[in-house]
Amino acid sequence: MFVLIMLFLFKYIDDLIGKGFEWYVILELLGHAATTNIPMALPLSMLLSSIMTFGNLGESYELVAIKAAGYSLRKAMTPLIILVCMVAGGSFLFSEYTLPVANLKMWSLMWDVRNKKADFLIKPGVFNKSIPGYSIRAKGKNEDGTILYDLMIYDHRNGSAANNVLIAKEGYIHNSADNNYMILRLKDGVRYEESRAKNASRYDPRQQFTRFRFDETEQKFDMSAFQMTRTDENAFRNHYAMLNLRQLKHYADSNKIQMDSVQRYNYMDIKNYINYFSSYYHQGEKRPIEVKKFNNFLTDFIAKDNQRNVITNALGLVQQVSSTFDMKETEFQAYHDKDVRYRLEFHRKFTLAVSCLLLFALGAPLGAIIRKGGLGLPVVVAIIFFLIYHIISTMAEKSAKDGGLDPVLGMWMAIIVLSPLAIFLTYKAATDSALFDVEQYKLKLQRFWKLISSRFTKKAVQ
Repeated sequence: MFVLIMLFLFKYIDDLIGKGFEWYVILELLGHAATTNIPMALPLSMLLSSIMTFGNLGESYELVAIKAAGYSLRKAMTPLIILVCMVAGGSFLFSEYTLPVANLKMWSLMWDVRNKKADFLIKPGVFNKSIPGYSIRAKGKNEDGTILYDLMIYDHRNGSAANNVLIAKEGYIHNSADNNYMILRLKDGVRYEESRAKNASRYDPRQQFTRFRFDETEQKFDMSAFQMTRTDENAFRNHYAMLNLRQLKHYADSNKIQMDSVQRYNYMDIKNYINYFSSYYHQGEKRPIEVKKFNNFLTDFIAKDNQRNVITNALGLVQQVSSTFDMKETEFQAYHDKDVRYRLEFHRKFTLAVSCLLLFALGAPLGAIIRKGGLGLPVVVAIIFFLIYHIISTMAEKSAKDGGLDPVLGMWMAIIVLSPLAIFLTYKAATDSALFDVEQYKLKLQRFWKLISSRFTKKAVQ
């Protein structure tokens, strides 16, 4: 979980730094991120813990003692299998009831975090344009940044470039009581305002120019854009990742009705352009008219003078049908993509629980075979097998989203591929196979080399 949280921070660090978030906002975001990362952390931890446990038992010869006492590996694993089944059942309940709520809170908060502007910061000698409608520059400031020196403020709220300029020798910054406004108390300055004519492109020699001198004044800036406002979570509630099984089924059925409606209206639109639905039928009868055999319909049945008109009309109908399909394709594709997402998310609720069982079935025999405990070789083996599982799962899910695979097959592909491997490793562990014994492979290579050498020696003698 720590590694996954670090990956989350590395990915969204630009959205978190420099925005002045309170500590509890960051903590809440990390808590929701940890909850949403459980579907990836739980199978990996199941694989790693099973390899380490049975690796320790094999390294200390406790598995040998268990088998010597008359217990098979399957019987010795029975309590752990029961425990893993309980964990798998809990993971299904988690993905059904907790994960949708965690996704909703996580991504609604993340939306607000990413949309919040960075804190207002004045750098000496650089114009700051983060406040909408203003450009502010100060030549210097004190150590805590509350007093600015030699200020220049351009007011662009009316759309003009430089017809409202304020210059002051000193300014003191403080926030209003509700933190929605920044108040700048200015001392010893002057404001220049120029009132242009309505038609700015025409020069008006009588336009008004005003100059205000002041000893002290206050300028108020709206800072609501820099405050974090929480979006209503109901705006994200219909997203497929925020739904449980019952809601997914409801939205999938509603989306299917919309797809069928688009197909039906599309058929009704193009039916008027295709004449053979009705041209070759008797009026009031369903029996088609018998048409004699022909070599070329255009030359055999249509006069030469009308052939060009027939071809032109046919091309026009084809273009109209094609345009109708193009207009409906975008709408239908949107509903189709939603249908795929709903089906993928529906099966994801079950694959989390099954993946825990599968990776335990991979890790336990692997640990019994390699007979190494601790955080060395078991971690490397666990990461390799988890990467294989994760890559297959990710590629299959992406193919399902692109339409290359059925959503059911896309979500279950990794489990289907790795299940035979889990059965094979379980069989090898139950039969005390030295599958990863390097010495055994060295002996086999030596025997093979001796056999080859002896055959070459015999041929050379002959």
